[in-house]
Amino acid sequence: AVGEGKLLQIEYALTAVGEGKTSIGIKAKNGVVLITDKKIQNKLVDVQQVKKLEKVSPSVGFVYSGVGPDYRVLVKKARKQAQAYFLQYRALKPVKALVQDTASVMQEYTQSGGVRPFGISLLVAGYDDEGPQLFQVDPSGAYYGWKASAIGKNFKNARSFLEKRYNDDVELDDAIHTALLTMREGFEGEMTEHTIEVGVVGEDRVFRVLTPAEVKDFLDEST
Repeated sequence: AVGEGKLLQIEYALTAVGEGKTSIGIKAKNGVVLITDKKIQNKLVDVQQVKKLEKVSPSVGFVYSGVGPDYRVLVKKARKQAQAYFLQYRALKPVKALVQDTASVMQEYTQSGGVRPFGISLLVAGYDDEGPQLFQVDPSGAYYGWKASAIGKNFKNARSFLEKRYNDDVELDDAIHTALLTMREGFEGEMTEHTIEVGVVGEDRVFRVLTPAEVKDFLDEST
């Protein structure tokens, strides 16, 4: 009905996110892990060229669920903002400031003529003077800090699984295992080092994507 107070374009964007492959983030006391499903149905696609985890600044990484090309645009903008901050202050941009800037871009696209909202939600992992941080940004431009979160397909089940398993004292290695267990819950087909991607940032404040060999080691440990 007209006048329900719903902004339909944002609702549609959230539907696009819900159709996207699952991504999960967990904040540990000494770092943050991001994990995503990057399974490709078509056997002819070169899986090595499929990347969903992106380093935005040395200490911050993004992952998305939803429409891939929209993600590229946001990653590019966020990298520019991080670089501009570094040029001006000779310091890394705080995680929350980077999140706020990205959320502002997303909000702008809900209110400008001739554009549509971004069809993605983001999970942002970072480490700065405030310690490890995990944020989620939605197409409306809303952002929240989380201890653990999930976006994309199956996010409700993943989130309730995380609620049962999460504790504040978790170490990064254990958080990685919990993330893998959560992802495995609703995973279609075989979960291998080629069908998921894992990124971490620890006390060294360097965000990095784990190699397939490292992911395989974690998978072998968690079975």
